[in-house]
Amino acid sequence: MVSVINYKGGVGKTTLTANIGAELAARGRTVLLIDLDPQASLTFSFYRPAEFESRPTILPWFAGYLATRAAEPLHKYVVSPREINAVVQPLGGRLDLLAGDLGLIEVDLDLAAALGGARLRAGSPRYLPVHRLLADALTDHAFDGYDSILIDCAPNFNMVTRTAMVASDHVVVPARPDYLSTRGIDYLRARMSRLVEEYNAAAPHPINPEIIGVVYTMVQYTGAGPLISQRTSVNETSRIEIPVFRQTIRDNKTAVTDAGERSLPVVLAPPGTTSIETLRYEFQQLTSEFLARTRI
Repeated sequence: MVSVINYKGGVGKTTLTANIGAELAARGRTVLLIDLDPQASLTFSFYRPAEFESRPTILPWFAGYLATRAAEPLHKYVVSPREINAVVQPLGGRLDLLAGDLGLIEVDLDLAAALGGARLRAGSPRYLPVHRLLADALTDHAFDGYDSILIDCAPNFNMVTRTAMVASDHVVVPARPDYLSTRGIDYLRARMSRLVEEYNAAAPHPINPEIIGVVYTMVQYTGAGPLISQRTSVNETSRIEIPVFRQTIRDNKTAVTDAGERSLPVVLAPPGTTSIETLRYEFQQLTSEFLARTRI
């Protein structure tokens, strides 16, 4: 299970999750994407807003736990986007989704209140049930058939995000190659380490989510390669000894927007311009590297 997170918004986090998930499904894998970002951008990568209005999101599942302290089976809230599955099912794959919801903002506050406040309360008797909420739900046999599960996290380290960290084996950090996007990576690593330390002190079975790499997105090129200022930011990541994916993703907002209008990620969009095909190739190469690093 892999979480995708960065403290900085606007770094291509959702685009990365959607395209890796779609490419995995196109390679014959059964994929589950979980949208834990209240903006629900991942959800609307596969559904038009009007089309999605009557479909379930993950919000009532969280709300049910908060009301009764007993979570319903999570698989009841899984949806299967039609457009992408029309493409990947003939290839032997499938992509399902646990959809996001704006109301997850309130869920964060309510889960924190269950622990006595916004900060970690490792001594609270509810500490483990709250932090293990997603991990325990995904042990349901209904999820055994998924080859890959990717979680699109909000750009924070609040309670809902912590449930994703506890459930995850690996973490991918998308970042633009600029100062603001990269400066929080080391801080994110420190927050993860603190969560693991406090959780493992209270839990019988330890966790160890591993940052398998930073993926540089929205890279801008000149004739000589990436902009010098962007290469400087990439070098800063090497200085703090966090692994970096070899494959980067170039900046092409038009291609991403056009694909989104079809409810398909770029990697599965119809053949297009040279720039679209280049972007598709980069996502395909990134997915191959992702598989090698996660060994899933």
